[in-house]
Amino acid sequence: MSMRRTLKARRALTAVAITGGLALLAAGCGGDSGGKAESNAPSSPGVTASKSQGSPAPAGDRVLAEVKGGDEVTLTVASALRDTGGFLTVTGKVTNGSGKFWNPAQWAGDEQELAANSASMAGASLVDATGKKKYLVLRDTQGRCLCTRFTGGFDANESKTFYAQFPAPPASTKSVEFQIGDMPPATIDISDGQ
Repeated sequence: MSMRRTLKARRALTAVAITGGLALLAAGCGGDSGGKAESNAPSSPGVTASKSQGSPAPAGDRVLAEVKGGDEVTLTVASALRDTGGFLTVTGKVTNGSGKFWNPAQWAGDEQELAANSASMAGASLVDATGKKKYLVLRDTQGRCLCTRFTGGFDANESKTFYAQFPAPPASTKSVEFQIGDMPPATIDISDGQ
């Protein structure tokens, strides 16, 4: 690989890391307005969808989807933002409601390349049913995912925020299914960034 290509690849990875960091920063800056989101009836067992009408709420207040899996673990998706760089960043929160320690080791995925990511969002995927395509979490050249790693697992009743970055589906795709581990799929709407 030439020096020029190496520098180009490093710049691209730096841009991806900065974009992910900015998305996390933006998600963490949302204030608590005390308002409640409108809830729609669940589309399938274990799945609760909620969408806000009118102006978009801060990421911290918004709930695009919520799914509950075994061991009383709840995954809440707060945003799915497509940026002009061709990436889609999904953010949200994972809550361990089991009352005991939980390690999401199986969420790292089955691919050998992802084995070093251990307890993380590395095994997450997006499914575009209309375009008939599956998108995997982006990773760097050393197999590290562009996603949250849950170092130390989850204590009883602990919540942690997450992000996972994917290649963006085409602009015509407005919603996708977010899937990870043994959690039911969650249908989420995509927002377009600037």
